[in-house]
Amino acid sequence: MMGVLNVTPDSFSDGGKFFRSADAVKAALAMERAGADILDIGAESTRPGSTGISGEEELERLLPVLQGLREQLKIPVSIDTQKARVAEMAIGAGAAMLNDISGLRHDPKIAEVAARTGVPLILMHMRGTPRTMQKGPWAKDVVKDVSRGLRESVAIARRAGVRPSQIILDPGIGFGKSFAQNYELLEKLPALARLGYPLLVGTSRKGFLGATLTRDGTPLPAEERIWGTAATVAASILQGAHIVRVHDVEEMTQVVRVTDCLVNPRRRPKNTDE
Repeated sequence: MMGVLNVTPDSFSDGGKFFRSADAVKAALAMERAGADILDIGAESTRPGSTGISGEEELERLLPVLQGLREQLKIPVSIDTQKARVAEMAIGAGAAMLNDISGLRHDPKIAEVAARTGVPLILMHMRGTPRTMQKGPWAKDVVKDVSRGLRESVAIARRAGVRPSQIILDPGIGFGKSFAQNYELLEKLPALARLGYPLLVGTSRKGFLGATLTRDGTPLPAEERIWGTAATVAASILQGAHIVRVHDVEEMTQVVRVTDCLVNPRRRPKNTDE
């Protein structure tokens, strides 16, 4: 389970909540205690409509948090970035994984950083850019579109020398897909698993859940989508996801542990008198 930590003032779900480095460090340690296996830190908002920031500003937000965690956090840190320079500096500061939402389309040199350092590289599918992705047009066949895009990202990574064992794929739930297409991708995850790489799925608090869970015709706010998130986390695991990316680590730990018992008999508890 990957816990989400946004050190930004404007992320869609928790923007500003952990913008101060001290608050971010405290939140990261709390996620570790709550059961996170990986911590994913993002210093640039990629919410729908966002326009991005410079690499210098991204590092100003990111490096103090990494420095504050270096002697305290025991789980690996993933860096959510689209910039090779940020990726390289973050690894130098202790990060152990890279997460590129653009699938190497924004800065292909991230693949060179991953190849040189040997860290795992998450390649996500995004149709368009954060500024344009929810304006459509939507793909006619979302599974084919995502599969094709992920294959292209993998090809870039492999040409740069990234080993297959380093690569993790993310279908990009909410990134340039209609609400219905997000559900279709979850339903058809096994088709994406046939690409031959571990799958990461991030549904936490996203807009398609808000559109499903309305109150008086209005989508529920992000912080009230926890049970909808829980349903999609369980579904993702049952459909073959290897990693789920979540905001509400303590609650989703229960969901993950129970769902894991459905897919892996060895994880099931035994009666004390057996």
